Order: sequence, then structure tokens, then C-alpha cells
Amino acid sequence: MKDIGLTHIALQVRNIEKSVAFYKHYAAMEIVHERKDESTGSHVVWISDKTRPFVIVLIESKEITAVLSPFAHLGVGCKSCDEVDRLCQEARAEGILIDGPTDSLYPVGYWAFLQDPDGHTLEISYGQEVGLTVGT
Repeated sequence: MKDIGLTHIALQVRNIEKSVAFYKHYAAMEIVHERKDESTGSHVVWISDKTRPFVIVLIESKEITAVLSPFAHLGVGCKSCDEVDRLCQEARAEGILIDGPTDSLYPVGYWAFLQDPDGHTLEISYGQEVGLTVGT
């Protein structure tokens, strides 16, 4: 099957292991592909939560030239407000909670912004119902 539609977003990261650990913990993602890019020598991983054919491509780089921040972000839906609260408590303890949790009501839902190891912003949320809106 050929991929059609939005399949990935690529982010530069300084340390693959730290980034994979962050996205595993805060977004339930795991490595689904890993390689050394022959043309650049960069370590590259694809991570996914395996809920749809979409990956985040993490490309190890000495210099980060583009950051998803402060408002540009990746968004991940959580199973409950309690899960958002728990992750926010952990993020606050790690010093990576940027904003929230905030209840912005329907259709935005209950959300918070976290900062990954390279300054990219991850939104965790509950109640946005993107799948229902899109009709999947």
C-alpha cells in the first residue's frame, strides 16, 4: 500500500535517546524505524503511537535550525483529563511544563504545552475529538 496524505513531520534533535525517551513517556510513542543516514551520517529514527499511519522523524543534528515553538506544536490526545493532569505534574517536576493544564471547553478541550529536550512544543490534550470532526 502506498502512503497517501499526511505521513510524518521531521524534527531536528541533539540527542536521539533523550528525545525518544521524552516522546515515549509523554506521547506513548515508540521507535518503528531506525537508521544511519548515509549522506549526512545522522542518526535517524521514526517514532509512532501506532494508532494511524503517521510518524515523527527525529534526525540527530549538532545544530537545531528550526524549532516548533512557542505556539507551533505537535498535538497528542490523552485518554482522560486525569492523564493530562498526571503528565503535567511530571512535566512540572522536570521543569518542562510550558503552559496549562487549561480547560478551553469544546472543541479545544483540556490541554497543556510541554517542552521536549530540544525546545519543540508538545500539546497533550483531552476532548478535542479531531477524529469525530474529520469523520474517521
